[in-house]
Amino acid sequence: MTSAAIGPIAIEFPDRLENNAMLQKEFPKWDMAAIEQRTGIAARYIAEPEECASDLAVRAGQRLFKEFDIDPASIDFLLLCTQTPDYPLPTTACIVQDRLNLRTTIGALDFNLGCSGFVYGLSLAQGLIHAGTVRRVLLITAETYSKYIDPADRSLRTIFGDAAAATLVDASDEPSLSSFKFGTDGQGADTLIVNQGGARSADAAIQPRHRQRWPSPMYMDGPSLITYASETLPPLIEAVLNDAQLTRADVNLFLFHQATRRLLHHLRDLIGLEDERMPIEISHCGNTVSSTIPILLQTLRDQGRIERGSQNMLIGFGVGLSWAGCMWTETWQPR
Repeated sequence: MTSAAIGPIAIEFPDRLENNAMLQKEFPKWDMAAIEQRTGIAARYIAEPEECASDLAVRAGQRLFKEFDIDPASIDFLLLCTQTPDYPLPTTACIVQDRLNLRTTIGALDFNLGCSGFVYGLSLAQGLIHAGTVRRVLLITAETYSKYIDPADRSLRTIFGDAAAATLVDASDEPSLSSFKFGTDGQGADTLIVNQGGARSADAAIQPRHRQRWPSPMYMDGPSLITYASETLPPLIEAVLNDAQLTRADVNLFLFHQATRRLLHHLRDLIGLEDERMPIEISHCGNTVSSTIPILLQTLRDQGRIERGSQNMLIGFGVGLSWAGCMWTETWQPR
């Protein structure tokens, strides 16, 4: 059976870089040293007011095509993961298709997921390829969460950054992606939510789980999210391992969504993993939602820390509540 393999990845950030020294100057009462110690985040990229998810997505796709000599005409399907679409309609993926000059005979769709989105996107790409419908999928994750955050919101502004990642997923005779496992719990919708701007009226909207301390459109209940991750991710890891007929010792790297250093350290200790098997690369860009895992993959590739043939686990989790994991064998190598 034809498999799907993760090929080259291109990352795109906005030009504007906001570091902790800048925030400390703007808000002298914020203890940015303590915040950085907890979050592990020293800087994040912020989109300009007129810069949207499609702009980052298009630039990421263009960078991928240029850096890896990919013919746009070879793309059979475009998957765009975003929770900050340019418009309620039309589909942002259709706009990206046109701006990237992709064929009009391809499929293109948005899917609205956050921090689990990259793993879900890989499963969608694999399904299309397994079915024989396509051979080459362009998976783009693009978020501008900063548009949901009030500038004075200390809890969110210090964590989230904007970014896009373009990942080529190709048909391959060499097994690569496998053992996808998923989870969903809509009862946790009130722990991370933007409850305005959609079709639901304000008086009928889901309300934040606890008092909303900050004026941002987005609300996040950090402690509840830590509890959720602690309860769902250990069983998810075991389910993926059981399906793959592997043990933890067989896995080279456990590649988690990069939420915050504090949460990742908590999960590492809870699961019992060594530091080197659970990399954390978040300091330079913050939590970029659905793009954290492809940014992590590309960073580790650049550092020479992912060897061809290595077996790794990908784990995404967050808003929804939604989570997913899979096994991934590295098969790509630069030409």
